[in-house]
Amino acid sequence: MWKWCKRWAGPGRPMKPRTIGFEPRGFQMVPLTLDGMRMPERGPPILLSYDELEAFRLVFYEGLTQEEAAKRMGISRGTLWRCLENSRRKLAAALAERRRVVIAE
Repeated sequence: MWKWCKRWAGPGRPMKPRTIGFEPRGFQMVPLTLDGMRMPERGPPILLSYDELEAFRLVFYEGLTQEEAAKRMGISRGTLWRCLENSRRKLAAALAERRRVVIAE
């Protein structure tokens, strides 16, 4: 398990550390044609954060409920829901608009 937290700089509450079940490495998904050629991009890449990817992975890949996934990440269910909603919106936009997805902080 790996704990991740953005640096806190500014007003408001500091971000609670989140437990991520994979070793994050900066990687990206690039749209390709059927013969493996890279498609032209239609805009700037979409940035997906570690916690958004982990929430998406736990709920849709591992089949956990939102409550179980939130406990595993060490966050509230409401926070998990917001991460999940952001990741769904970003991935849907990437598929519809043929944009590159970059996993980064």
